[in-house]
This record gives sequence, C-alpha cells and structure tokens, in this order.
Amino acid sequence: MLPTPAAEPLPDGPRRLIIDCDPGIDDAVALLLALASPQLEILGITTVAGNVSLETTSTNARCICELASHPEVQIFPGCPRPLVRPSVIAAQVHGENGLGGVRLAPPQMPLQPIHGVDFLRDTLRCAPAPVTLASLGPLTNLATALIQAPQIAERLELIVIMGGAVGAGNVTAAAEFNFYADPHAAQVVLHTAADYGVPVVVIPLDVTHGAIATPARRQALRDLNAPAGQNPIGQTVAAMLENYGLREQQARGFTGPPLHDPCVIAYLLQPDLFETEAIAASIEIQSPLTQGRLVVDRSGELGLLGRIHLATAIDADGFYRLLLEHLGRYGGEPPTP
Repeated sequence: MLPTPAAEPLPDGPRRLIIDCDPGIDDAVALLLALASPQLEILGITTVAGNVSLETTSTNARCICELASHPEVQIFPGCPRPLVRPSVIAAQVHGENGLGGVRLAPPQMPLQPIHGVDFLRDTLRCAPAPVTLASLGPLTNLATALIQAPQIAERLELIVIMGGAVGAGNVTAAAEFNFYADPHAAQVVLHTAADYGVPVVVIPLDVTHGAIATPARRQALRDLNAPAGQNPIGQTVAAMLENYGLREQQARGFTGPPLHDPCVIAYLLQPDLFETEAIAASIEIQSPLTQGRLVVDRSGELGLLGRIHLATAIDADGFYRLLLEHLGRYGGEPPTP
C-alpha cells in the first residue's frame, strides 16, 4: 500500500482550499465541518447543479455559511447542467429544498457575479501558492475549467473527490450519483490530473457507507453543547439527517444515513482516518447500463489513463469524533424558521 497523499496543514499556514459542491444535506454537513476548522483557508465555494438545481444549491450554500456565522465566504454559482448528458437531480433523497425540509433563514449574503468556472480558472491561474480542491458534487465546474485552461492543473496541490463505487452504486447498480450525474466531467478531471501529475484522492461509496449516522450518533449531535448553552448547529444537522436517504437505509439495512461528503473534509483534516490504495482508474461514459461507473484496475494491464489514491477504509468512530468536536465549536441562537 502506498502512503496516502499528504493532507496536513502546510507549514506556513492553513491549507488553501476551494470547495465545489451541490448542497444537499451531506454537502451542508461538509461545509459546516470545513467552516469550523482553522486548518482550512476557504478561498471560495463554487456551486453546481446536482442534488438539486443550481439555484437551490447556491441558496443552500449561502444559508449554511450564514448559519455558521461566516457570511464573508464568497460563493460562485457554476454550471446548471452536466457537460453532455441530461440533468439528473436527487430531490427524492435530499428533499425539495435540498436540506431535508429543514427551513433556514433566507440568506442575506450575495452570490458573487463571477461564474464558478471563471473563478476556478482565474484563481488557479493566479494562485501564488498551490491550492487544494474539495469536490462534493458532480465535477462539471472543475472539468469545464480544465477544458478551458488545462495548465491550471499545475497549481493544484491535491484534489479530493467524493464519488464512484467499486461495489454497488446508489443511483444505478453500477454508478454512484456524483459520477453518474456527469460522467464525462469525472473522466476529464481524472485524466487531466494524471497528465499533470496532480494527486487525486477518490472516496467512494464503499467507504462512505461506513460513516453511518446511527441513532446514537444523531443523538450526540442533538446533545452538543456550546459555551453559551445548547448548540444550534448540532440540532440543525440532526434534523436534516432525520429522513435523509430512508430508501437507501431500508434497501441496505443501514441503521442511519451515511455521511458521504463530510468524508472529503475529514480526509483533509485527519487523513489517518482513511486507508488508501494507489490504483489505475477511469470512468465509463458510453454504456447505458454502466454509465458513470468508476472502473479500477489493480493489475495495471488494462491501460487505464487515470491514477488515483482510492480510499478503501474509514475509521468511522474517529470520523464522528472529529465531526462532533468541530460542530461543537459553534454557539449562539438557533436559526430562525
């Protein structure tokens, strides 16, 4: 097993991070985890259509930043549809508002007037130091930026992606949602990263399905306290998780919903929670039966172009300790319905 790519904070300060996301319940939890960490300097958040429409993911990103008392974070709306295929959304999983029906106060912070793809391209092109990219949704924004200016990959220190499935998928028998929603974008990102030698960590369903928010863990979220009293973030997250992914829970016999996207942020904060394997990989883009499949080749004989570090295991107890510790830093009044 090769060592996991370094994800600790840089010696001269926090890790410079762009988060590309489609909030989405688990994206919302991932954003709250990232916003609570001084180890991360969030340069911006780009949004993409995925779990719900671009308009809704952009609204939700603003709501979460304000809930976390970080209205200074800049949010850049990106692509409203995939590169090639028709749009796919997951409102049946995340609720029509993308947050499991939990109503947060309408956001006051503005969206930035710059397109998310332009922000990615120009920020990386001009970056004085390498930047890490955390991908929590379909990879449309990053792929489009790399198509426009592939040389910006040279400024990427690390890409960490929640996506793919080596075993069973969650939207088809073969494919996980993020890669299925835009398989062509996922292929562009993996292959361009390989061309430029950018380390890529992929955290698939096989691993995130180990990060189950059991009833005891959800109760621990409700019970979180802050210095001033009860912790509204913990209560809000627990409410979002109440009916999240019930169909998948029933089908797979889970005792609660898996927290997929927060695994990306957890990896950046504490990579020793994960085991990884260096492996050749690509994305199926042609077959109607297996479109969006993460194809991996341990033999190295299939000529796959991508090289990734594939997460293969997670310390779930350690993951939830990290999550509870960070969410426990929030205090103040509960959000206004």
